[in-house]
Amino acid sequence: MMLQNKNAVIYGAGGSLGGAVAKAFAAAGARVFLTGRNLASVQKIADEIIALGGLAEAAQVDAFDESAINSHLDAVIQKAGTVNISFNLAGVDVKQGVPLVSLSTDEFVLPVTQTLQTRFLTAKAAGNAMMKQGSGVILSLTATPGGIGYPFTAGFAVACTAVECFSANLAAELGVYGVRVVNIRSGGSPDSKVFKDALESIPDEMGGVLSQMENDTMLKAMPLMADIANTAVFLASDMAGKITGVTIDVTSGTTAGLNYRVPRL
Repeated sequence: MMLQNKNAVIYGAGGSLGGAVAKAFAAAGARVFLTGRNLASVQKIADEIIALGGLAEAAQVDAFDESAINSHLDAVIQKAGTVNISFNLAGVDVKQGVPLVSLSTDEFVLPVTQTLQTRFLTAKAAGNAMMKQGSGVILSLTATPGGIGYPFTAGFAVACTAVECFSANLAAELGVYGVRVVNIRSGGSPDSKVFKDALESIPDEMGGVLSQMENDTMLKAMPLMADIANTAVFLASDMAGKITGVTIDVTSGTTAGLNYRVPRL
């Protein structure tokens, strides 16, 4: 029970990865406060956790609304006493698969600004609370493009890099208060909803995409949602008590030389 007596707030908990993380936190002993825009999907995850004997509560919170974030966090602290873990997994829309020079300004910029907006707001709220406590862990998630040049990933790649920079800088500022900030870099999980939906809608195309992504890894296997969730449990626990200000790579060792993906026109 690595997270026994810990209170965790998860944003975007109704998504497939958010739900997997929530269940892993609860299984490790944490009391989880699940939030999302769609209360029904978040409540479903909470009910599944409770059915297994875990502690979970669901709330409808827009992770882009500062007032809603602050109000919910205040309620969590009043009820639980502390907030030990904050993890924002709220998704944003992004157009990928096209050259950067073919994107409109909005298509490029919006994923960057929206991703940073919600991550900043939730981290700011958690950071202020954790500074008073003298402890806490703020987690974030990016993907392979945050660490290497990755063609046709559009504004998503820039958003990943920006989140990793924000995470490191926040860690530098909050460390003196005993607060840790760590980012996880995923390679994309083939068992997540976004990949499953794509496989159902365009199976021939996505089969080739997934095969190529596997070939890009050193392990020749992409990380599953459980791999990301288990990493998050460890990083949120006291066993990782001296890990902060870094991005932990869980991409199965995606290679650095992906320029072969770019066809010569």
